[in-house]
Amino acid sequence: MQFSAVQRILGVLLMLFSLTMLPPVLVSLWYGDGAVSAFMIAFVLLLMIGAVSWILVKDQKRELRLRDGFMVVVLFWSVLGLAGSLPFTLAEHPHLSLTDSVFESISGLTTTGATVIVGLDDLPRSILYYRQQLQWLGGMGIIVLAVAVLPMLGIGGMQLYRAETPGPMKDSKLTPRITETAKALWFIYLSLTLACALAYWVAGMSLFDAIGHAFSTIAIGGFSTHDASMGYFDSTLIEVIAVVFLLISGANFALHFIAFRRRSPGVYLQDSEFRFYLTILVLVSLVVSISLYAMGAYGNWNEAFTKGIFQAVSIGTTAGFTTADYSVWPGFIAIVLLFSSFIGGCAGSTGGGIKVIRSLLLIKQGLREITRLIHPSAQIPIRVGEKTISRRVVEAVWGFFALYVASFTFMYLGLAMTGLDLMTSFSAVAASINNLGPGLASVGTNYASINDSAKWILCFAMLLGRLEIFTLLVLLTPAYWRK
Repeated sequence: MQFSAVQRILGVLLMLFSLTMLPPVLVSLWYGDGAVSAFMIAFVLLLMIGAVSWILVKDQKRELRLRDGFMVVVLFWSVLGLAGSLPFTLAEHPHLSLTDSVFESISGLTTTGATVIVGLDDLPRSILYYRQQLQWLGGMGIIVLAVAVLPMLGIGGMQLYRAETPGPMKDSKLTPRITETAKALWFIYLSLTLACALAYWVAGMSLFDAIGHAFSTIAIGGFSTHDASMGYFDSTLIEVIAVVFLLISGANFALHFIAFRRRSPGVYLQDSEFRFYLTILVLVSLVVSISLYAMGAYGNWNEAFTKGIFQAVSIGTTAGFTTADYSVWPGFIAIVLLFSSFIGGCAGSTGGGIKVIRSLLLIKQGLREITRLIHPSAQIPIRVGEKTISRRVVEAVWGFFALYVASFTFMYLGLAMTGLDLMTSFSAVAASINNLGPGLASVGTNYASINDSAKWILCFAMLLGRLEIFTLLVLLTPAYWRK
């Protein structure tokens, strides 16, 4: 392990992250909300820590290996969660405890959207903006952004990209050079953000709300500038815009890149994962809408339909925006919605969950095993579209699923040990590891009421989900540390 090279990377990345404290400073000055000092102190501290870390090892020019890349990714997300908590701790309103500050920061950066803050409508505008910005930065992964910048500083990035990129097919690149790949992804990401903000603004949001909600929509984060989330605006048009951009952001960004390059929207329908993704969301939307109407949750079909579709897409893509408190809906509907978040978005998207491609491969593998019981000698390949999936990929997906279930079980038991009821424990772990946000029972609207021990377990769950299990757990294996 090249600790000096890892330290050098972390120093540079912390200096870069310190710059993200400056936009909230400008927002605070513009609105005069009195939170300037919290962000300025955080900026200076992070800049100094990053600079000192870098200066001490600045002459180390070794190229990172893949093993080092995993360490950088895990350490940076962990350190970043702590660094991002500084403004919440330093601000007078809200003045959060260390545990709550770290929880809010990690929730934002991992695009989970679980919050411990009550009374969002009364917060300083700069704090509200900062929460949204955290999600936007975390949406595509700050490491991917850094990969586009660090090569100019003489630091290679391919290992980081392979360690960070979500999905089972990590070695695929959109362009021959990783720097160009990262730039292409961020160009698409930024373009979608601008388009979403403009659409929200035209639909009636204030410019501040439009930018903030565009950040969390494209990041599939779920943070809002209001306690009532999207329900605050009470606008069907805004809900439609949110659904459209959530669907786009939940798709594989590689598809967006290919469709843009070929000028052909037909690329989407040719992709098996995207078709399965749409099919799941359509089915969940119909089941929820029909159930809401049949069970009398809403008096008319139009309201049941609009509420059902919005919650189904928002929770199915793991965004976590709400226009109604789904945790108080009939139990069947709430569980269906929560379970849809386990599938989540497509690989290579800003969504969470197991990912659609993995779910599709698990289903295909299960069906193949059933067929093998009938025809033991048959050679039955697993195909996604016209491509035959290698045995290595299928094994990796099953390995991921096994670790996912095991991790979920241990954290579920851990939360139950802290004294939380079983439904709260189950839904809180599900909402955190899937990067969803709102759960059921005591965590249906926020996480302010649960104990500190549970919050730290959920912080680990959010990181585990964001780094897709393997990247984090690989550091806990003896084989990783052997020379």
